[in-house]
Amino acid sequence: MEFRRLGHSGLTISEIAYGNWLTHGSQVEEDRAKQCVQAALDAGITTFDTADVYAQTRAESVLGRALSGVRRESLEIFTKVFFPTGEGQNDRGLGRKHIMESCEASLRRLQTDYVDLYQAHRYDHTVPLEETMTAFADLVRQGKALYIGVSEWTAEQITRGAALARELSVPLISNQPQYSMLWRVIEPQVVPACEREGMGQIVWSPIAQGVLTGKYLPGEQPPEGSRATDASGGADFISRWMRDDVLKAVQELKPVAADLGLSMAQLAVAWVLQNPNVSAAIIGASRPEQVTGNAGAAGVKLDDDVLDRIDTVLGDLVTSDPSLTASH
Repeated sequence: MEFRRLGHSGLTISEIAYGNWLTHGSQVEEDRAKQCVQAALDAGITTFDTADVYAQTRAESVLGRALSGVRRESLEIFTKVFFPTGEGQNDRGLGRKHIMESCEASLRRLQTDYVDLYQAHRYDHTVPLEETMTAFADLVRQGKALYIGVSEWTAEQITRGAALARELSVPLISNQPQYSMLWRVIEPQVVPACEREGMGQIVWSPIAQGVLTGKYLPGEQPPEGSRATDASGGADFISRWMRDDVLKAVQELKPVAADLGLSMAQLAVAWVLQNPNVSAAIIGASRPEQVTGNAGAAGVKLDDDVLDRIDTVLGDLVTSDPSLTASH
């Protein structure tokens, strides 16, 4: 495993992080989830990312149990707040009440006294940013969160948040966006803003929900049990790429991966890690061997000619419009 600093902060994280968005507490039984976490630890992964909303809070609980007994100081545990976690009017968003209560609940589920990184899962247009950032600052001063991050914020929102963080003397150090060979909306605006503010990217969906593994073939039905057949939400998310032109182009990447001795998934994860503003790529898994395989992307360097080959194959199938940042 290779390690990187998260932005300009002093926090060192594994460049492959383990995330449990669509798996723990929903798609994957707990024993299998624990096997995946153990495979991550065995691969040298020290960074684990979750959120209060994943599997209606169950994902945090599963992760907490899976990491029980592991030396806390050897891990970096990240979680998030924003989406509804209950029926009440204050069980959502980035108001002070929800942030403070959600952090306490996340700590209980994760079986820890603090999280290394607490992230605003989206931007809340209904709450003054000053209120949000002050609540985060108070959590830092209480020792319940060591650092603060955001997820899917626009460049303008990141710049405003960073300015307030400086005023409050708290470390806003990261953004967690979707990023892959096919989805590059952070490149025009978000990455430059984060570079100016000393923030790093912790990117999710580097394999485009499995599309970049090449397992989905043009003109054929998706394999049974795959993300594209998951009625609980995975199929909706992946649908944007389940087009024959995209799937055909992805098949043309197989020789690129083969020439490098990489799997398609390793090539996809390695690709996002070539961006110097990316501190880590989050991988998810439903089987421990997927974790082991994807972690093999750590330390891989792709030459410019490889990057050019990938761009030539994908051509205008790449999405780069910054207006598609999820918090708009």
